[in-house]
Amino acid sequence: MTHALSRTHAIALDAADPLRGFRHEFLLPRHKHTDQAYFCGNSLGLQPKGARKAVEQVLDKWAHEAVEGHFRGQAQWMTYHEQVREPLARIVGALPGEVVAMNTLTANLHFMMVSFYRPTSQRPAILIEAGAFPSDRHAVESQIRFHGFNPDTDLIEVQPDEAEGTISMAAIERAIAEHGQRVALVLWPGIQYRTGQAFDLTEIARLAHAAGATVGFDLAHAVGNLPLALHDADADFAVWCHYKYLNAGPGAVAGAFVHQRHAQADLPRFAGWWGHEKETRFLMAPEFKPTPGAEGWQLSNPPVLALAPLLASLELVDKAGGMAALRAKSEKLTSFLEELIEARLLDTLEIITPAEPERRGCQLSLRVAGGREQGRELFDYLVSVGVLGDWREPDVIRISPVPLYNSFKDIYRFVEEVETWRGV
Repeated sequence: MTHALSRTHAIALDAADPLRGFRHEFLLPRHKHTDQAYFCGNSLGLQPKGARKAVEQVLDKWAHEAVEGHFRGQAQWMTYHEQVREPLARIVGALPGEVVAMNTLTANLHFMMVSFYRPTSQRPAILIEAGAFPSDRHAVESQIRFHGFNPDTDLIEVQPDEAEGTISMAAIERAIAEHGQRVALVLWPGIQYRTGQAFDLTEIARLAHAAGATVGFDLAHAVGNLPLALHDADADFAVWCHYKYLNAGPGAVAGAFVHQRHAQADLPRFAGWWGHEKETRFLMAPEFKPTPGAEGWQLSNPPVLALAPLLASLELVDKAGGMAALRAKSEKLTSFLEELIEARLLDTLEIITPAEPERRGCQLSLRVAGGREQGRELFDYLVSVGVLGDWREPDVIRISPVPLYNSFKDIYRFVEEVETWRGV
């Protein structure tokens, strides 16, 4: 075994890691008196230690000020959601007025489609990737039906054309060229949840707009994982969740982006009073005057207790140096995992995530030699020894080393346990 693939080297990499201290800002689950090797940040991020304090501050304010908490102090509830606006804008590469934290991911997707999916008899279709996350597919199928069209003909799915089930940019371009005259909306993921493939969002937006379609992105697996540039990419809208790489807790409040060019556009939308302009909201007039920008898509009061953990997590991202610093470590972690698998586990594991760093984030999706039954057996063994990835049907184990709290030693432990299961 070369020194570069040894436990000693993993420990040395951790010692040289400028972000190593951030692991101690999180609560790691325990397994038999030791920390779990937790690789599920692409499903549910760990709890920041500051989350409890942030929530307790809200509870204390409620206890001592009750309704006056809306209007008193720096963390007053009337403007509480504005505290996350600029940190989120930095993470997704947007202007502050282009982002808002509200609702949950699929709810936000529906609200965005109210405005940006405007089908006609000539352009009724939505284009997505084959094998999209079920919630996205359910949402677009129901929207197509709601508008009186037929998903059998008007839901266009781009099939994988690469060996491991990934989709080339050429395939996306061909699909848009073939169907573009019928496409009202291109809805695409930042990262495909099962394969871990990342996409060139700028090029997809360019192709969609050139065909006359609007374009939106589901960034559930990309936000907090990859550096993004939504404003410059020219997306019409984007939606995402905060419970994965942004560690805001189960069922956390989600996020949305609406490009600045739509900030004051007279677009159809479902309206609610928190989307009304702040200056006249409490005049209680019947006419709806939307707040310019993404906040104009809000419906109801911000969920302050749900925003508090997100605020605590965003502070850690900024403290770590933002997405550039996280991405630099992420590439090293994922490359180390890839190198170990290729050197020691090629007879056991197949990586289906693209090898090019620009086409992936933290996650490597793995298939186990021998098929689904062997895959489930390995997955269950890893859980039994405190190494937690996640399983996605039909046959994929996802391992996602998160730069804020995973270590190189965690990765080495995963590889050793796979070798133990295999029977070295």
